[in-house]
Amino acid sequence: MYTYVDNFLDYLQLEKNVSLHTLKGYQRDIFQGIDFFSHFLGKKDFELQTGDINYRHIRAYLSKLHREKLARSSINRKLAAWRSFFKFLSREGVIKDNPFSRISYLRLEKRLPSFLFEDECRSLIEAPSKNNPLDIRDRALLETLYASGMRVSELVNLNLSDLDLASRYLKLTGKGGKERIVPIGFPAAGSIKNYLDSVRPGLAGKLASEQAVFLNKRGKRLTTRGVRKILNKQVYKSCLNRHVNPHLIRHTYATHMLDKGADIRAVQELLGHKRLSTTQVYTHVTQEKLKKVYRQFHPRA
Repeated sequence: MYTYVDNFLDYLQLEKNVSLHTLKGYQRDIFQGIDFFSHFLGKKDFELQTGDINYRHIRAYLSKLHREKLARSSINRKLAAWRSFFKFLSREGVIKDNPFSRISYLRLEKRLPSFLFEDECRSLIEAPSKNNPLDIRDRALLETLYASGMRVSELVNLNLSDLDLASRYLKLTGKGGKERIVPIGFPAAGSIKNYLDSVRPGLAGKLASEQAVFLNKRGKRLTTRGVRKILNKQVYKSCLNRHVNPHLIRHTYATHMLDKGADIRAVQELLGHKRLSTTQVYTHVTQEKLKKVYRQFHPRA
């Protein structure tokens, strides 16, 4: 079994070009499943064969995850890893019957994504000081996130060669290595230029070969954890009584765009969503906001 898992992971990395984070997630979920199936069948994990697993065993595995009170989204993620693995085995001719093809994903409760209102977003972006070098970097970072709606992974992977500040465009590399071009506004372009001219050279120091746009105080590429720390610091300074993470700013970007009348397919392209249904969740957010305004102001609401 482990040999096939290694082949599958190589396929994901070399042919599907998935991120390291996704690769580790698939590996973790499959290894956890192997532990369950081998124990359930009374075998050592290295003795488990692909043909040993049938529909009944899969149902037992899902029942165990339910008893552990895992979220439905987490169960679906583990199921997706195994479905992809067995689909790969079927395509390679390793198995004839794919028991996972008869297993459906769990229905998820529809939860509306949170977002910041415009005044909250303004307070957050304007929280950094205009004089402190790291605050100038943080202001540029916040402006960039809100102006582009990019993922935090896209932000930390942004290189100097991806910037076209004269035309106010960024080249982003999203999931699966798919590239897209997104525009940014004058405030974001100005903040980035200010940071590049006045702060980044000092942060980079002797590390002139570093191509990352956003650097930490040691002159190295910011990590996703570093971005979250910056957000936490600036949220505290802005006195926002909210939990804010990079994805919340992405939600805010999409919600504000649709609120102002943007075409949903244009927003889909800007966000780098593969499916329109992923973007449509934000239309529900704006409808809820309209209802709230109606209830607040209409005399007979």
